[in-house]
Amino acid sequence: MTNYPKIAEINVETGETIIREKTDEEKTLYDADQVAFAAQEQAKIAEATAKAALLAKLGITAEEAKLLLG
Repeated sequence: MTNYPKIAEINVETGETIIREKTDEEKTLYDADQVAFAAQEQAKIAEATAKAALLAKLGITAEEAKLLLG
């Protein structure tokens, strides 16, 4: 079981704050968001790794590549 963050509901008119557990639907959405975030992070890492490999293959730095493209 995953520890899910709690939900804070604040009534701005009364100032009442309710801290509650997530519903099953909210937990499902939270899990899906976490999977999507992890996939985005993995894609960023893969892209950075590919760029570094290409720069190493070309024998230039990132700054030199910017000069060539700019």
